[in-house]
Amino acid sequence: MTEPSAWTQITQADPGHSAAYVQRFRTLAAQGADLAGEARLVDALLPRGARVLDAGCGPGRVGAVLADAGHTVVGVDGDPVLIAAAEEDHPGPRWIVGDLAELDLGEQFDGIVCAGNVMAFLAPSTRREVLRRFAAHLVPDGRAAIGFGAGRGYPFEEFLDDARAGGLVPDVLLSTWDLRPYAPDGDFLVAVLRRV
Repeated sequence: MTEPSAWTQITQADPGHSAAYVQRFRTLAAQGADLAGEARLVDALLPRGARVLDAGCGPGRVGAVLADAGHTVVGVDGDPVLIAAAEEDHPGPRWIVGDLAELDLGEQFDGIVCAGNVMAFLAPSTRREVLRRFAAHLVPDGRAAIGFGAGRGYPFEEFLDDARAGGLVPDVLLSTWDLRPYAPDGDFLVAVLRRV
């Protein structure tokens, strides 16, 4: 068994946390908030009709936009409450409860998206293994887009070292999902990675 993620620890301490998270995004969607920024970037990276893994998919907001754009989407998240919300709100993609540190879907994808600070929620002992499993789930010329904020206990340089150790190297580093240039002292990183 792998070390529990920070998300797992939070939801064990506060059983209502996941439901509140789901409601937050339902409310934002009902208010017309733009929740598709990550999906727009990933869509631009992929050929039409690509296969996409939404890793740490939460309630499915990113994967749903990609599915609506014509991609075949599989979403994986360790939180069954979030997967249930994804199934309810966004039928169509395949939503799976699973631990990213034990990811073994037996298939490969043209692209992987990992948004919403998922990497910062992982248990430190599982980070490299998660990245290794991402690499194993990519087709040879596939790419992974991974984004998370600074100040969350996972320095960007450490993440990039872990990515390299896991078999992924940067194609492009950005500071936002809307393509602003990366700055090492910035408060956010979007790394577009490819297999070595």
